[in-house]
Amino acid sequence: EKNVRDWNAPIYAFFEPVPWVIEVEGRPVHVFKCNAHGCKATVRCYMDTKDAGSTGNLCRHVKSCWGSEVVSAADDARNADEVRTKMCPGFLKDGSITAAFEQKGKGKVTYSHRPHTCQETKSLMRTGRPEYYLPSCSTVSQDVHLVFACTCNRITKMLREYNGKMNFTTDAWTAPNHRAFIVFSVHLEHEGKPLAMPLDIIEVAKVSPCTVPRNA
Repeated sequence: EKNVRDWNAPIYAFFEPVPWVIEVEGRPVHVFKCNAHGCKATVRCYMDTKDAGSTGNLCRHVKSCWGSEVVSAADDARNADEVRTKMCPGFLKDGSITAAFEQKGKGKVTYSHRPHTCQETKSLMRTGRPEYYLPSCSTVSQDVHLVFACTCNRITKMLREYNGKMNFTTDAWTAPNHRAFIVFSVHLEHEGKPLAMPLDIIEVAKVSPCTVPRNA
């Protein structure tokens, strides 16, 4: 609580008021979490150093996250409370959205009309939402296999423990791409309501025309 009262510098307004207190290799550390929308970065301040009260590392992060103009404007405030109540709610990075798209350098402005490649498109999937997590293709594949295995085990257990009659049916059809499929399904009563679910679906490798002898 004593440290919280001492954290009245304007730079503290850009972080959560109460930091985490942890130990790193036996050293006490205060972890400050950035308040910027979508930013999950944290800044560590070690308490066993001579410059434990220094805000240099906090300032460096705020400049990279909020912009140098925001830091300069916050320095004119009296304390952190004034920044939180009067300045932070209206801040955008570098003061305005136009500054974020301002031309950097003095070169000629050019525009590319070439379509994005698959690799370039991946970098745009989280545009505006950097806090989103996009799993890789292998992760999605593993999750799908896991869900499928768990579902099979649950259905198997339910059918084995079912105390009643079950009807098994088959159906076959040809898809628009001329591939033939056969499905096996089960029909039963579950909690007083009819329930039907497919158990397996297979693709017929080859369909041979059925010929009937003339003398038959």
